[in-house]
Amino acid sequence: MMNSIAKIMIIGKDETLLTLNGFSLLEKTFELMKFNRVESIESHLDEVKLLIINGNLNVINGIDFIEYIREKDFDTPIIFLSENLSTDEIERTFAMGADDCLVKPFTINELICRIKAILKRTYGITHERLIHRDIILDINSRQTYVGEAEIELTKLEFDLLTFFIENKNSILKRDDILDKIWEGSTTKKRTINVRISRLNHKIDPENIKGYFTAIRGVGYRFN
Repeated sequence: MMNSIAKIMIIGKDETLLTLNGFSLLEKTFELMKFNRVESIESHLDEVKLLIINGNLNVINGIDFIEYIREKDFDTPIIFLSENLSTDEIERTFAMGADDCLVKPFTINELICRIKAILKRTYGITHERLIHRDIILDINSRQTYVGEAEIELTKLEFDLLTFFIENKNSILKRDDILDKIWEGSTTKKRTINVRISRLNHKIDPENIKGYFTAIRGVGYRFN
């Protein structure tokens, strides 16, 4: 089971957030706790790094709930999601203690960027997970997952996979790979081929996913 970098609570009856394109990326990047109702959530507030209030709640206005949380001396960062907010309502949202406010429609990527900014500012968390297709790299713990399975990689393999994912869909020259991973050592270029073959076997033992494409005379592209 994956260890999360940050646990986030989402409260709200509006399920449009859950159906947004890319919502699965939010689930892979953070550990989510979802509540449709506000009852009994106070016992869980100390467990999370951030609270997302998704629109008005079942028994209380979302902005009023922010005020309630702050009056209870919970200082967990809050992002408020809503639609059709007036300027006065946005100002009141911040006045009641929200750390950020997003007005629908928005993209999951925008929400993730705002979450990361708050986590960095509040807790100093600067890395979450690097994700590509079904591969998840946990940068802090240096754990690797393909789907739900944890894959054991050496330090060099982890660094190599990180470099490729950071430059996915781009052609990486063998000289650039040597400089980045082997730091300009006298390692021969054919060593790269061997290392990539071993890495590919670990993340794709059946060799059916086509992660790596060899570019003749140049290097590799990670797909």
